Amino acid sequence: MSDYPEEFLEFLHSIKAKRPRTVIDHILKYGQVTTEELKEQYGYDHPPRAARDVREAGVPLETFWVTASHGRKIAAYRFGDPVKVRPERAGGRTVLSREIKERLVEEYGSVCFIYLEELNENFLQIDHRIPYEIAGEEEVRTQDPDDFMLLCGSANRAKSWSCEHCDNWNGRKDRRICRTCYWAYPESYSHVAMRRIRRLDLMWTDHGVAQYDELRKRAANHGSSLPDFVKEILRRQIDDDTAAE
Repeated sequence: MSDYPEEFLEFLHSIKAKRPRTVIDHILKYGQVTTEELKEQYGYDHPPRAARDVREAGVPLETFWVTASHGRKIAAYRFGDPVKVRPERAGGRTVLSREIKERLVEEYGSVCFIYLEELNENFLQIDHRIPYEIAGEEEVRTQDPDDFMLLCGSANRAKSWSCEHCDNWNGRKDRRICRTCYWAYPESYSHVAMRRIRRLDLMWTDHGVAQYDELRKRAANHGSSLPDFVKEILRRQIDDDTAAE
């Protein structure tokens, strides 16, 4: 701890939220924290989210690679240059986020932007369309609601995992690539994390659940997964329609 400027330490100790506080305390004690430690010691199923909380609180954080206990390379985090601390990001951020969330709910409804499922807004999280690690400070400072989206916990974890394994995240960091990605703009996209993919998330509710159960049973009888079975039904329908034209 003596290696850090006093002003930097004071700022670190001013951060009280549990998740970033846990990451900060571990780094202060050991100099770094790994994704394995965040998961095994502290029970965070999605360690990068905990690291992001630290960054969003205004603390510069570096990512590097270490060898885990199972012999594979995993991410680890340590403090970046204390000069790059952004205390203004912590002050008032909760209020700004609340205001942006309210505006998004007002415009789009209390709906997950990825799965289009209507949920109580308490179960929706506000997230940058373009990750902060790529968008940078300039875009984040605008606090424009159009730069944010509402995600359920499952969608947020899926987006984080996909983004953090994308070549753009790990190398190019080109905002233009993110702007055409499914995870940023699911309503209009040309790729999913730089892969030529199209997604269709379907949901059956109420009386439609019986139809879903029937599809699942038929897929099992055909020795096929449910997604493949549904795609085959759609392919045949398209072929029939094309032949009839």
